[in-house]
Amino acid sequence: MVRYDLPPPSCTSRCELELLLEEFLLSLEAAGASPSTLKSYRSAIKDFLDFVGKRYSDELSPQDFLAWRIKRLKEGFKSSRGDREASTRTLYYYSLFVRSFLTWLGVFKGKPPSVVKPRQVKLRTVLSRDEVRRLFNASRDILDALILSLLIETGLRAKEALSIRKADVDLEKREIRVLRAKYGESRIVFMGPLTYSILSKYLPLLRDDDRLIPLTYSGLYKRLKSLAIRAGIDPRKVRPHVFRHTFATESLRRGLALPALQAILGHRDIKTTQVYLHLAVEDVKELYMRAFYGSGQTVEMGQGPPTTEGPDLQL
Repeated sequence: MVRYDLPPPSCTSRCELELLLEEFLLSLEAAGASPSTLKSYRSAIKDFLDFVGKRYSDELSPQDFLAWRIKRLKEGFKSSRGDREASTRTLYYYSLFVRSFLTWLGVFKGKPPSVVKPRQVKLRTVLSRDEVRRLFNASRDILDALILSLLIETGLRAKEALSIRKADVDLEKREIRVLRAKYGESRIVFMGPLTYSILSKYLPLLRDDDRLIPLTYSGLYKRLKSLAIRAGIDPRKVRPHVFRHTFATESLRRGLALPALQAILGHRDIKTTQVYLHLAVEDVKELYMRAFYGSGQTVEMGQGPPTTEGPDLQL
């Protein structure tokens, strides 16, 4: 989580919390927080303020923060729709945002309460190569194909892909400028052969200021679900961010160095990129077989060892 150096609040005694929230958000914006970050802070702090009710800043205490967390631990969030894992994740980030606000107000006289990050038990969902192929085969038009190729070949976040305009694309260099990235920083991503082929035909139809994908996030989400159904894939698996996970995992499988992947994905901290270092079971098995039986050998379950000779080990 990015730490912002903010000036103290202008009101220091009996202040209205709603006004302080707006001042806090303005200070964050001036410090360089992106629109999406500001939106997240607002949602979290509004949830907390709704919980404490009509109060003034000098009436808040650390116990209010703890009581709000306990309530949310028990009841979750409406946006999570009964998904306990999503609710736990939301509470973690909301707690960080609310704690920052209360720290700024001076509610915590000593050390602020700790917020423990929930354990990530599940591996990130990725699409198999067969599923990607089936999605492309289910495409109805060039826009479907462009959406799939951009997401699977560039590693763009969905909101970044939706922000790309014709003027951001350099076909000759096979580069795409991402000017509205998550942290307000620009970066370059590279188009794969399929994206290049589609854009070569699609770009002449657009004006320089036209967006490549003229959809809202909700429209993109629904379009992907429709593609999944036509492809015979569980639509719950085909979410915008799954394509980013798939791109990252496939890039590492093909030998892309971790720092290069970090730059392409736009991660500030390489630890975020390292979560993609997990390997699927079939990858582990393949690497094991290469190491112990040679690259040309494969083993089917129940058939015994591939050769009568042992592995060529240097002891």
